[in-house]
Amino acid sequence: MEIPKIFESEYQFCLILWEHEPIKSSELVKLCEEQLGWKPTTTYTVIRRLSDRGVVKNENTIVSSLISQEEVQAAEINELLEKKFDGSLPAFIATFTKHQKISENEIDEVQEMIDRYRREASDG
Repeated sequence: MEIPKIFESEYQFCLILWEHEPIKSSELVKLCEEQLGWKPTTTYTVIRRLSDRGVVKNENTIVSSLISQEEVQAAEINELLEKKFDGSLPAFIATFTKHQKISENEIDEVQEMIDRYRREASDG
């Protein structure tokens, strides 16, 4: 399943939704007003647009997501890799590590992920 494009303001909305779902649309309107400064009409418009694109569902005034935060993040990373690095993870990592300070702990965490991936790949 292809993940629909979620724009930055919609992502900010989704962060609120993921934290509180399932939630009444009226409560979501209040949270968006408090946290994003949105008018109620803006929130209802975003709910409708995301519902039309299959990102959220709004049934009986209860809003919940159809796509997880992790799925959205993965789609964004894939798009970034394709657009900016010709799909090359090593090119992305080389650029990232050249311009970002990475702690020893972060390096260890990444190495553990790589080791785990290798083990899982060789097991099956």
